[in-house]
Amino acid sequence: MSLFDKFVGRLFKRGLFTIIFADGSRRTYGDPDPDLRPVTVRFADAGVTRFIASNPHLRAAEAYMDGRLVIEEGDIRDLIDLVRANGRWEDARVTLRGTLASLIRDRIRARIQSFNSARESKRNVAHHYDLNDRLYDLFLDADRQYSCAYFTGPDVGLDRAQADKKAHIAAKLNLKPGLRVLDIGCGWGGMALYLNRAADVDVLGITLSEEQLKVARGRAAAAGVSDRVKFELIDYRDLTGRFDRIVSVGMFEHVGVPQYETYFRKCRALLADDGVMLLHTIGRLGVPGKTDAFTLKYIFPGGYNPALSEIIAASEPARMIAADVETLRLHYAMTLDHWYGRTMAAKDAIVALYDERFFRMWTFYLAGARAAFVHGNLCNYQIQYIADRRAVPITRDYMAEAERALPR
Repeated sequence: MSLFDKFVGRLFKRGLFTIIFADGSRRTYGDPDPDLRPVTVRFADAGVTRFIASNPHLRAAEAYMDGRLVIEEGDIRDLIDLVRANGRWEDARVTLRGTLASLIRDRIRARIQSFNSARESKRNVAHHYDLNDRLYDLFLDADRQYSCAYFTGPDVGLDRAQADKKAHIAAKLNLKPGLRVLDIGCGWGGMALYLNRAADVDVLGITLSEEQLKVARGRAAAAGVSDRVKFELIDYRDLTGRFDRIVSVGMFEHVGVPQYETYFRKCRALLADDGVMLLHTIGRLGVPGKTDAFTLKYIFPGGYNPALSEIIAASEPARMIAADVETLRLHYAMTLDHWYGRTMAAKDAIVALYDERFFRMWTFYLAGARAAFVHGNLCNYQIQYIADRRAVPITRDYMAEAERALPR
């Protein structure tokens, strides 16, 4: 108990954090901070402290999911925000890259955790994306965009921000009517349908999720564009053909470190010589790292968010030119705030679909992800790739002009 007390005392400097222990005693840590809401938690049994201390990154989440850690003041977003605010990525001391041993250990762990053979990739996708369809309807926007939105201002709503994201990406693709576009990891089809409508292009969307495939095909049929917007259940490694444009949104996180060079070599083989590719992925600021235990076990098995250096290094052997790189620093945090709010509002419906434990797991996931974008080392990268240096105009003006003209 004394070790636990010292650990918590060192952790919380900003904001007030109170623990009510199983015997009724309480301790308060930290100092008031106007930017952080006070949080009070109650430990439901005497074994919680030892349980959490054994593996804080995983066990704190499981204690919350199992009802052993109960939040009495504030909510799970407030709690995780308080924890992460006391260890902001920007506030860490600038050091060397780390010891050779630690770097090798993290790289080996990341490669093992995200090996992702074709069979494992399909199983991992099903774990997350083949959940009950109703769940995603409850917290996503009307177009079911399950990736970072693009906020042009603090008061922009989620649906508009997701529409702006699609236009932002379409502008970077430098589209022209009649082009053939590949959407790798097409989700429920929203991006593919938008590109067809906005730019008069033909699109093939590929996915490993059988549930997403059904929805995407149904949407194309309902829009009367099944002849121009097609969807297939296929691994990108097995695809053949050539495409004028390639777009991949929120899929690279599932590729896996050992497959990075394979991914880019395949994209280069699929991309026309004068083609353009836009990669949109969650990434990490700074050096490569590893995926946290909670996310690997409960949310995205096989998932890994790459450092920019890992992406660029993997694309270099394929002779893919990074023509434009944009770092979206806070857009995903704003997106997750909307998702979290909608999830909380839909609590009864989500509990009816699953149970209380699932609801607590899902809110922990959303709150934890949000905090990682606000205080931690996560961001989003949009990287425009070309195979020929003359494939796009030599200044970026064309992107802004196209974006303004594209429909929402």
